[in-house]
Amino acid sequence: MKKILCALLILVAVHLSAQKTSASDILKAVDKNMSSGSSISSTRMVVHSQRASRTVASTNYGQGNDKFYSEYTSPPRDKGTKMLKLGRDLWIYDPNTDRTVQISGNMLKQSVMGSDLSYEDFMEESKLFEDYSATIQKESIYDGRECWVLNLIANRKDVSYYKRIIYVDKQRNVSLYEEWYAKSGKLMKTVKASDVQSIQNRWYPRKIVFKDQLKAGKGTEYYIDEIKFDVSIPKHIFSKAMLK
Repeated sequence: MKKILCALLILVAVHLSAQKTSASDILKAVDKNMSSGSSISSTRMVVHSQRASRTVASTNYGQGNDKFYSEYTSPPRDKGTKMLKLGRDLWIYDPNTDRTVQISGNMLKQSVMGSDLSYEDFMEESKLFEDYSATIQKESIYDGRECWVLNLIANRKDVSYYKRIIYVDKQRNVSLYEEWYAKSGKLMKTVKASDVQSIQNRWYPRKIVFKDQLKAGKGTEYYIDEIKFDVSIPKHIFSKAMLK
């Protein structure tokens, strides 16, 4: 009897250990699939407010986790607006006033172009595995796909969202649905990814819907019209001189 009990305890311990490892491995796989050394993309944000909808298009350059440059190409009133991120610093250039403003502190919580995304969201470029500790909640079906449901708890104080629930496609290592929570437990935002396509030997969503749960409206649709990974980007792109 004692031998049987010991064997059962060992099996339980092995199972729990494997589960913990699996959660970490899943998160690493998501990071590997979604991140790259560099990228160039053309995107559109369709911002739905209570009264109307508008589309904002931009060309974007990213390198690693700490360099990002974006230039808005339409509509006419926003054309020429530029955004530059270098590490934890963020600047916005407004062509209408010909001024460059550094975004910091509480300003980071402001909406980007009236969308459901904040500047703070754009600053979150580090890997999930580095910022969160993960556990497996359950297995589920989302949008017809078999998913792992992971519970993520921040392991750093400067992370924007203390907790995240993410549904990870088991086969494609893509997060299809997410809930972002404040430390108080309040749901802040939801994120839904779709139109997942194979791009340069990775699975990548071409449409993402962000919904700020504290705002009225239908949310913001983010479309990746074109994206290239691991491309050469001139060094001058990530300089403050580009803002002018």
